[in-house]
Amino acid sequence: MKFGLLLPHFGEHASKENLLQGAKRAEELGFDSVWVRDHLVFEPHGEMEKPNRTFYDALTTLTAIGAVTERIQLGTGSLIPFRHPLVTALMAGTITQLVGNRLILGFGAGTFDHEFDAIEWGGRDRVEMVRSNAEILRRVFTENDVSYDDGIFKFNDVTIEPKPVGGRVPFWYCGATPRSARLAVEFCDGWMPGRIGLGTMEKRIQTMKELSSEQNKPMPTIAVIPPTSIESSREEALKDVNIPGLLAWANKAKFTVKPPSGSFETVDDLAGQLIAGNPDEAVAQVEQFREVGVEHLVFDFRFKFDRWFEQIELLGTEVLPKLR
Repeated sequence: MKFGLLLPHFGEHASKENLLQGAKRAEELGFDSVWVRDHLVFEPHGEMEKPNRTFYDALTTLTAIGAVTERIQLGTGSLIPFRHPLVTALMAGTITQLVGNRLILGFGAGTFDHEFDAIEWGGRDRVEMVRSNAEILRRVFTENDVSYDDGIFKFNDVTIEPKPVGGRVPFWYCGATPRSARLAVEFCDGWMPGRIGLGTMEKRIQTMKELSSEQNKPMPTIAVIPPTSIESSREEALKDVNIPGLLAWANKAKFTVKPPSGSFETVDDLAGQLIAGNPDEAVAQVEQFREVGVEHLVFDFRFKFDRWFEQIELLGTEVLPKLR
């Protein structure tokens, strides 16, 4: 099982020091990966983030981090398709040439219409745009003089150089819906939801195993990005978490496996949607993810970015060694 960190590249704590020094320290402590989100016109999520619209570009941030680290993987969880795929292909190939074969491109359809309205792409099917990106990237990463037309993107005789080190970049689908899991099997190398209950995740993974077998395809890598808060006690850890907001979000989420009561009412009902407690409790909660089949877990400290370095140290010295 691999372990990563969501970087503070958005909100009031986004800074050069937090990003570059934090990533270097994460690598020193043995983390496997660091991850960024993606927005064009950022509107903070009310239940998770403070109302600060600072947002450092995803791929630019990963390039800078790659330049000051040596081995740690660089992931997007997730890019949304407001860039032309040829632009993304050029950027991705360049990143790997500059920092090595460490990039993972997680893609999602995005939540907010206004970001696509701003560039006059509001009428496009964003899920199909993710599919387009997967196919276009696959082709221009490995072929020259590529012509393409799927009704969304069209170009003729295009060659993109530099191509990625190793010839390709893993492409993951980021989302929690049943459709996202099916699409991951269809054309992706991995599947990465964010907040998702353990029961829901187990159901999705079972479906993916069945589909992979039926289609004679390899099972995608299973990953997840749960909100995380670690302190000396569970009580202290939960003080920093917006539990009412997470419960409200969980109750509004479609296609989710509900707790026995029929609705999300307590912290315990959020199992899988939150890692919170002391280091030993965090280890036990991570082991639950391992048991359902998670292979790559990314800790999301956005509730704790004001204590970013403290959380990296606590996780890296008191949690990771036990998980290894």
